[in-house]
Amino acid sequence: MRTATPASAFMEPARPRDLQIRFITVGGSYVDVTGPSRHSDRSCWHWHGCGDSSDSPEQDWLFRTRRDANDHAAACRAIPLT
Repeated sequence: MRTATPASAFMEPARPRDLQIRFITVGGSYVDVTGPSRHSDRSCWHWHGCGDSSDSPEQDWLFRTRRDANDHAAACRAIPLT
């Protein structure tokens, strides 16, 4: 019996204009890292599956945001609800 839905069954959400990086999680959801540019200190991340997001986007540089988003994507098993 198959209980897991493959990641390919979920539709990719619309890409925000300020999208810097998009990760897919082990659960098949997506996380967006957004910000004005890769040299800005105002990047943040948001999960489409579990709803988690960065704690303090006004203090996040892309190199830190990328690492945190990738770590969460590797562990998050939440699936998209839409």
